[in-house]
Amino acid sequence: MRSYELMLIADPSFEEEAIDAIIERTTSIISGSGEVEPVEKWGKRRLAFEIQDNTEGFYVVIDFKADNETTVEVERVLKITDGVLRHLLVRKEE
Repeated sequence: MRSYELMLIADPSFEEEAIDAIIERTTSIISGSGEVEPVEKWGKRRLAFEIQDNTEGFYVVIDFKADNETTVEVERVLKITDGVLRHLLVRKEE
C-alpha cells in the first residue's frame, strides 16, 4: 500500500451535514481496502479563481494508505458527487 493525500473542495453552500456525508462516503471507500488517517477540515477559504460561480470553498484534506484500485474508485466517485467542486489526489513520497 502507498501513502496518498486527497484534497477536496466542497460547495460552501452545502450544510455541514452534507459535507460530512461526502467525507464519510469517501473514507468508507478507502477503508474497504486501506487505512484512513485523521481527516482535516480546513473550513471555508477564498478560492484563487471562481469555480462554478463560487468564490469560496470548504476545504478538506484526507491522508490515507491504499492500493491503486482504491484511488481509481475514489476519483471516479468524487467526479460524479454533487457538492464537490474540485479534488486533487497525490501520492506522498515515502
